[in-house]
Order: sequence, then structure tokens, then C-alpha cells
Amino acid sequence: MLERFWFWVYKFMYHEILLVPILYEKIGVVKLWASAFGGEIKSISAKYSGSQLLQKKYKEFEKSVRVEEIDGVKLVKNLAVKMEEMFRRKAEATRRLVEAAEEAHHQHEENPDLQYEYFNAVLINEVDEEGNNVELGGEFLLEPNDHFNNLSVNLSLSVVQVPTNMYNKDPDIVNGVYWSEALNKVFVDNFERDPSLIWQYFGSAKGFFRQYPGVKWHPDEHGVIGFDCRNRKWYIKAATSPKDVVILVDVSGSMKGLRLTIARQTVSSILDTLGDDDFFNIIAYNQEIHYVEPCLNGTLVRADRANKDHFQEHLDKLFAKGIGLLGEALTEAFTILNDFNQTGHGSVCSQAIMLVTDGATEMYDDVFEKYNWPDRKVSLTDFVHVGPPAGFLILSKYMCFVSGYFSQISTLADVQENVMRYLHVMSRPKVIDHEHDTIWTEAYVDSALNEKAGPSLMTTVAMPVFSTKNETNQGILLGVVGTDIPLQELMKIIPKHLLGIHGYAFAITNNGYILTHPDLRPLYQDGQKRRKPNYSSVDLSEVEWEDKDDILRNAMVNRRTGTFSMEVKKTVDKGKRVLKMHNDYYYTDIKGTPFSVGVALSRGHGKYFFRGNVSVEAGLHDLEQPDVALADEWTYCNTDEHHEHRHLTQIQAIKLFLTGRRPHLKCDRELIQEVLFDAVVTAPLEAYWTGLALNKSENSDKGVEIAYLGTRTGLSRTNLFVAPEQLSNQDFLTAEDKEGVFNADHFPLWYKRAAEQVPGTFVYSIPFSSGMRPFENKSVVLASTAIQLLDDRKSPIVAAVGIQMKLEFFQRKFWTACRQCSSLDGKCSISCDNEDINCYLIDNNGFILVTEVHSQTGLFFGEVEGAVMNKLLQMGSFKRCRAPFSVVKWILTELVIFLLEFNLYSWWNVDLSVKAQRSRGKTMMVPCDTEYPAFVSERTIKETTGNIDCEGCIRSFVIQQIPSSNLFMVVVDNKCDCSSTPPVTMDPIEIILKFQKDRKKPESCHPFHPEENAMECGSAAGLSSPLTAALLPLLVAFLSR
Repeated sequence: MLERFWFWVYKFMYHEILLVPILYEKIGVVKLWASAFGGEIKSISAKYSGSQLLQKKYKEFEKSVRVEEIDGVKLVKNLAVKMEEMFRRKAEATRRLVEAAEEAHHQHEENPDLQYEYFNAVLINEVDEEGNNVELGGEFLLEPNDHFNNLSVNLSLSVVQVPTNMYNKDPDIVNGVYWSEALNKVFVDNFERDPSLIWQYFGSAKGFFRQYPGVKWHPDEHGVIGFDCRNRKWYIKAATSPKDVVILVDVSGSMKGLRLTIARQTVSSILDTLGDDDFFNIIAYNQEIHYVEPCLNGTLVRADRANKDHFQEHLDKLFAKGIGLLGEALTEAFTILNDFNQTGHGSVCSQAIMLVTDGATEMYDDVFEKYNWPDRKVSLTDFVHVGPPAGFLILSKYMCFVSGYFSQISTLADVQENVMRYLHVMSRPKVIDHEHDTIWTEAYVDSALNEKAGPSLMTTVAMPVFSTKNETNQGILLGVVGTDIPLQELMKIIPKHLLGIHGYAFAITNNGYILTHPDLRPLYQDGQKRRKPNYSSVDLSEVEWEDKDDILRNAMVNRRTGTFSMEVKKTVDKGKRVLKMHNDYYYTDIKGTPFSVGVALSRGHGKYFFRGNVSVEAGLHDLEQPDVALADEWTYCNTDEHHEHRHLTQIQAIKLFLTGRRPHLKCDRELIQEVLFDAVVTAPLEAYWTGLALNKSENSDKGVEIAYLGTRTGLSRTNLFVAPEQLSNQDFLTAEDKEGVFNADHFPLWYKRAAEQVPGTFVYSIPFSSGMRPFENKSVVLASTAIQLLDDRKSPIVAAVGIQMKLEFFQRKFWTACRQCSSLDGKCSISCDNEDINCYLIDNNGFILVTEVHSQTGLFFGEVEGAVMNKLLQMGSFKRCRAPFSVVKWILTELVIFLLEFNLYSWWNVDLSVKAQRSRGKTMMVPCDTEYPAFVSERTIKETTGNIDCEGCIRSFVIQQIPSSNLFMVVVDNKCDCSSTPPVTMDPIEIILKFQKDRKKPESCHPFHPEENAMECGSAAGLSSPLTAALLPLLVAFLSR
């Protein structure tokens, strides 16, 4: 004990007496270095960006402009009205297609011998070996069209796609194609009325798909096109009502081999017909009941894409043995549906049991009498795989008797078409009611428009088409018509200039899923872009995650109008940085749709807007200068509304609008006036930059490459100090650099980051890029600063300016500053050239800009100096911020029974990965999110020192802020081995999300109709028992050996 006491005494004396003077000496030298580098780099940044000149020019107009506080409530209501009008036009186009389709079918007489040559989407312009057009092909004129992203299309005609597993000349298809030719005229008329329309189409209940404008389809490498319109979400939602479904799969011994394979495929096809408003579960049965997902026994889950994928993975684990006790399985299915319906969760509409089996040996009158008679509220569908004739006969007759439907499946090729037949039965109540419900889908990814640009996000408006002939009391579903709406169209409506630098608008569906949101974007992993698999199932709570109680989300789901406020952390720069702010939210519903829209405004400069005024002549003169550009995705003038305006640039359209030469051109006069003002105020920088470029004594080593500015109206100016081909980073300020330019939903990253710094300071950073290592000779440093109109918090940020410089030039300035010394003899007590000293330059998020080891440039400081970063976190010099980044998975966790009962009814947004966690008590699946840490420096700390005990060796360091910047110099002793201290990384961790989410059920529900009287109840000949009061069919599949 005495030896240990003297050890700590010696250690204390060594630390206090010997190290402290050295640290104080280090502080003085490091402070000198930081001051020298800060002064030099700010002088360069200010000079070449022209920041002081631009600040002066805006100040000259200070007394003539008017600063206004933005009325968020008024703003969101006006936005909702504009979105309502846009959606209404799309719905009207769809309704015209419904009317035309029903009239064309009514006039058509079915002809089983009809021969008709139509334009098959796959075969058009195809020729045989002799150069002749192939059958159903023919010459089909295709021309590139910029409205369809330069795809080659035919604006006069549509094409017809038939699934590969169907016969092109099947009489049902030929007749349907023939009468639906009448839609061509309506397609063209709709497009002329609303030139912003893109794809219009009719999906037939027979399986073919008519698409306008005509475009050629290309099979995959196997010569297959797997697209079946009846599996698409828009078709399912329009054709059927929301439903709760229990799928029963026979796994008795007789189902071995091919039968079980067909059974799995049948269940998979059934899942494909379920949509986001449906709920389901799958039960396998023999002499016992087996839930396919054991953690979800006794309940139903939402049929979103992720849940369905998860269950399909479990289908491969099914194996056949024992005997099949169907009665117990039916009892379990009826019990689940009854209990689940009483909770008020789920669809609260139709209910169905679907049975996949190879036959039955007895009737189950006692089960149906107990649960489904006399009302027969649960519909039954059997998919019967061909087996013993007796078992098949029992099932086929029984399905007719109990208001069911059966379909016989013999091979894998039979599966798809037989499953699709039950949609006809499901649609009967809606057909009899003749309700043309307008449905809207969630956001989904569609790659058809531009494969080069990558997938784009869409929503679809669709309506069912019914037969108006009096052939049957049942009515017939002919198909579904629809049109796609790129979510980019919604973004064009958003008045970005009124939302401020960090403000944004967003919209969600009745299920709480995001329709549009700036964070509904590509995700990044290891610097590589990746997309969340199912954009249609991203919940608002995943991106507005600070709203722990879902106050904002639930209010919008329930279509309320109101306000909400909270502090938020927004990830930027490919998820590596975080901006902290306080947002005020304003929200309301969009009439005529299931959507609600919200607006977020950041407090401070984000709540204020100013209005300036200049003459049209002066504004147009400065706007038309070659160094000026406007935000590509902002709408100054609507050039899509009329075909003759599509070739116009926004600047050309503004000029035509202001000069009155295009009276039909619709433009945002308020935004244009502010653009003209910004053009005039920023015009002097063009001459200033040109003067610098022409002065041969300036920038002789070409260290500064670009000067640039952006304003609150989306106007930008750029000036190159080197030839374009000599630029180190040629993607910057181009469409390739999505975060570096004005987009429909955000300001440039360099603008946003500059706005959050102290006025007059520059923000420096190395841009992250998946295609470029930061330490290569192509690397650059960006510097930007914000320009304020007034000298208080209520001043809007009117602009930001910056430069791009070579990384090597920037680093050389740093090392030059580090060689300065305050001693009279010129000998410094410490030097970055000394092997015992490590010198770093890091930014306010902890990323290294300068280091002696070039391979460490661009890395997070904690990965290189874990012990020092840990100490900085402990001292409060840096803080760790955590922000979920919308990568949702499933994990197993232990929950008490009341959570199981209360929260299991709605499963949301899950990925395909599953973690197993063994625990005592009840385990169940819950969604979790991936949380990405980010680090931010504490603004009030300008300098600090620290000591780290590395197994008895004391390691010291100094950190000093670089004046007028977001940078810090870190000088670290390198005498101690601290490798035992783990690095501080930015690796993600998983967090559990709240998964019971409110949803507003669809207003339309057609569970059954008292007049329903099915003439057929299945695919076997000679069975004519009536099918009555069917909500959904019970699907029975009978497998061949």
C-alpha cells in the first residue's frame, strides 16, 4: 500500500510540476500558429469570394427593403390548395378514362373468333430473319421526348403488354385489346389538356396492360417480362376493399414434393395481391397449428412490402409430415379474425380465409355454424392442388355452399392466373355498388422514366372500371385505369424561397407513410449511395424522429390543421454531419385525397423574408449575364403547362413573361421580382471576379479554382480562375453534386452550413465523395460564408459566397503557419516536424483536413486519435449527437403482455434482417432503426488542454480554434502508446422504435352486398351452387403428385 501511495504522489508531482509548464508553452505556440493560419486563410477566402463586397452591396439596400415574418399557417393552407388543384386535374383525367372504357366495353360484342392485330409492347419494330415485321409487331414510330426524359415514345398511340405466361392471342385478351383501343383518343386528349401528365394506362382484369404513350418494352436476360398489372398496388387498391386475411397452408404428409413447392408459390402469389391497407397472417397446419412467424401468433400484421418479404422468407422453412386437421385450422383462423376485428385495428372492412391444400375428407358444418352463419361475414377461398378426386369434390362443392370460391392448380404455371381469379370475387360488392372510388398510392420507386438518372419517386391515382352490361347481377370488374404522378411535380408547387434555408414542405398518407419529404432520399453506406428497399413504407416518425410521442404524425394522419414545435437534428453531407435547430411545423389536409401536407420553418433567420424592388429593365439586364443560373428544380414559370413552352429555360420564360410576349405563361411574379433584385445586387461580383482572374500577379499558383455565390431566390453566380478541364473537382456545382446545388427540397450544403455559423466566419470542409479519395491530388477544400441583411437574429440570410481551392494549396498554407515561432532566437520549443508531435487540422464535426499522414485526410479524428477524441468528449469540447437515418430492421425483444396485446396490431417499416435475442418471458418482433452518430464542437470553447493516462504514461494535447472559422488545430504528444484505447467511430447502432402507429382507415369500404349472387364459385365444371354474400374468397389449391 505504501509503494502504491508513493507511486501516485510521484505521478501527481510529475503531472503538475513538469507537464504543466510544457503545456502552457505549447498553448502559446499553438495559439500563434492558429492565429497565423486563420488570418491567412480568411484573407484568401474573403478576397476571392468577394464576401465583403457582397455584404456591402446588400447593406446599401437595407433601408429600401421590407423584412416580413412568414405566416406559417397561411403558407401551408395556400400550399394545400395548390396541391389539391394539381391532384384534382389528375383525378379528372382518370375519370375520363373510366367513362370511355365502360362505354367502349358496353358497345362491344364478345367474339371468340376475333382476329385483331395490335401493337404488342415487346414485339413492335421487331423483324424476322427475312426483315419482315413479326406478328403483333409492325412499324411503330418512336421519337425521343424530353418530357419523358428523352425516352423514345409515341404520343399518338398506346401499346399493349401481355405477361410472358399468357398467350398473346387468347380470345379474352384479343377482345379486351380491341374494345380498349377506344382509350387512345382519351389518352391523347388528356395529355393535351394537361401536358404535365406522364404515363396513363389501363390494367385489364384479363391480365393485359395498355400504356400511353407507346414505348417499347425489353425482356430481361432470360427473355421474360414478369410484370403483371394485377399485382401492382394501384390495381389492388382500386379493385378491392381493405381486408383482413388468414392464409391456411396444408403441410400434412400428402403435401410432400411438388405439391409443397406449388403451395409455397401460391401463398407467395396471394401475398402479392395484398396492399398497405390489408392485414394478414399465415398458418401452416397438420395435426398441429404452426404460425409461419412464431412471434406473431394470434394476430395480424400490415401487408406492406417489408412484412410480406419477411413472411416469404419463412415459407422456405415449411416441410410436410403428419395428417391434416383442417377443422382446427379453420377454428384458429375464425378466432383470429373475430378477435382482431373487435380491437378496431386492421382493415375493419372485409375478412377472408384462404386455404391452400390438396383436399379434405369431411365437411366442417359445426365450425361454420359457430363462426360464419347466418351472416357469412368471412369469405372463403380454396386453392386446390389436384389430388384424390374425393377430396377435391368435397372442397369444390363445399366452397359453393359456404359462400366461397375454389380454384384448381395442377402445375407451377397455373399458380399466377388462378390466384388472380379471386380478385374478381373480391370486387363484386364494389361492382354492384358501382362505386368508382378514387384511390391514391403511397410513394414508390419507378425506374421507367430514366434509367440513367436512377429511379424516381411516384404516386398513382387510379379508379376501377366496371361492366355496365346487364349480363349478371354480379357485375364484372373490367380492370383499373390510372396515371402516374412524379413527386417532383409536388415539389415544383412548393414555394422554396418562402421556406428559408432549412425549411421544407412534406406530405404523408393516411397510414402515416411519407409521400414527399427532403429526407426521403438515397441513403449512404461507406460513401456509396443506396436506396431503402421500400420507399412506400417509410413512416414520418422515421425522419421526424425527435417527435417521440408522434404528436405531429398523428395530427396529420387524422387530417387536422394545426401547429407544432420541437428541437431537431438534421443529418447532412451524406449523413456524416448534423445541424441543430428549432423547427416550427404547420400542417393541414389536402382535400379530395388521403394526404396531409406540412411545412417546417426553422426559428431565427428561417422565419423571415425580405422584399426588395428594382426596375424590370435593370433586373433583366443583370439576370441574362452568362455567369448567372437559376435553380433547375425551382418553378419560376410553369413551362410544362403548354407544349410550346417546354423548350424554354427559366430565364427565357421570365423574360417572355415580363415583356408580355407570352400571355398564357404562368409565373410566380413575387419570386421573379426578388430574383431580379438579387441579380442587380450581386452583379458587381462578376466584374470583381473578372478583375482578379485577369490580374496575373494574383493566384499565380492556381490554388483558388472557383468563386461562387447563391441567394435566397435560387440565383447563383460562378467564376472560374482556372480552365474547366483543370478543375480538381469537376462535379462541384453540377447536377452530379446533388447536395452542392439548389434542389427542389433543399439549399446547397455549403449555403446551409454557412448560415449556422457566426456571421463573418467561413466554413471549411473537404467534400465527401464515393468516387474520390480525399487525399488524392484531385481533392479540394470548400470555404463559404453567409451574408446577412441586418445585424440581428431576425435578419434573413440573403446569400452565401464561397470558393473552391486545392487541398494541397490549403495544406501548404497550414504547414507554413506552423513553422512560425515567437522566440527571439527563432527556435520553437515544439515543431510539427518533430516525430514526438502529431499536428492535425480538424473541422467542427471532427473530420481531418490536414495531417502529416496523407491517407488520414478526410477521416474522422476519433478513428485516428481515439484516446484524444474520448477526452475531448469527456471535457465537453465535442458532443456526440445521434440521429436515426431511416434504415429500419426487425429485432427480437422481450415485452410484457400488455405491450403484446396493445402494440402488435401494426408493424411498420421493417427491413429483411432479423436479430435473435434470447430472453426470459415473451419474445416478439419489433422494428428498430439504425442510429448514426455525428459529432459537433462546442462553440464556446476556443482553446483547451488535456492529459490522458495511457497505462501510466501521461499524454498531453492542445486544441486551439482557428479564428473566424469552423476549424481547430490539435497538437498531440506522441511519446505514449495509447493504442489500447479503442477508437471513437461513427459506426451505427440499433435503436428500438415505437411501432404502434395511428392510421386513418380508407373512407370507402365494400365488404359485401345483399344482392350478390355468384353464378360461379370456382373453376371446376358442372358446379353451379350459388356464391352469396362473399366478402373475400377462401382460396383452396389442390396439388398433383
